[in-house]
Amino acid sequence: MKVDIKTKSEIDRMREACRMTAEIRDICANAVSPGVTTGDIDDLVEEYCSKNKVRASFFNYMGFPGRLCVSINDEVIHGIPSRHRVIMPGDLVKTDVGIFKNGFNGDTSRTVAVGVTDPEVLRLVETTKACLKAGIAACGPGVHLGDIGYAIQKVAEDAGFGVVRDWIGHGVGRTVHEDPQVPNYGKPGTKLVLKPGMTLAIEPMISMTKAGEKTRVLEDGWTVVTADRCLSAHFEHTVAITDDGCEILTLPTDYP
Repeated sequence: MKVDIKTKSEIDRMREACRMTAEIRDICANAVSPGVTTGDIDDLVEEYCSKNKVRASFFNYMGFPGRLCVSINDEVIHGIPSRHRVIMPGDLVKTDVGIFKNGFNGDTSRTVAVGVTDPEVLRLVETTKACLKAGIAACGPGVHLGDIGYAIQKVAEDAGFGVVRDWIGHGVGRTVHEDPQVPNYGKPGTKLVLKPGMTLAIEPMISMTKAGEKTRVLEDGWTVVTADRCLSAHFEHTVAITDDGCEILTLPTDYP
């Protein structure tokens, strides 16, 4: 495993890519509403990239056909945008997007509850937000990756939810996925020790049930669903490890 340590000037360049990633993430999340298609959301990313002369990180990445991932309800990640997929009241919609600029990528996601009134579903969303905050709060120089995973796992499991095991966070920078892998579960004091200049995508994927910790990929070759088809939520930020903690590079005004 070779972890790319960025210089301060490189993180400055990456900061701009992440700022734009956060901007288009929020544009997409704010557009999620009943009657909108996931293809409509994809169009917003295309328009943003064209206007700002940047590239959508996910487009054609390993053959992915969309400019962002839009995953609904039991779909955990990697949902393919489609003009035939209409967002309905009661849906949990996860928008996951990246922008490539200045030689670097950002990566971030949000879950939007569309007219959801079920308190347990809303609690799942709020718990996943809390998992992201806990994972980021654990980040810093000298911290082990296992410390981050443990912090996320504890919040989820204390709330009675499951932690998706098959898909995890990762390094991000010059490419969308870099070393190291960043699991959302773990034991304190284990795995890689973080150093200043590392840039990571912290992304808890939390399932409504323990059985939902396992997943499978649909026939389209991309869309990941929970094994028992339970609901899931997903939030993600790109962070940079600093000398005294970490900086959230994809920070919105309403963190997380």
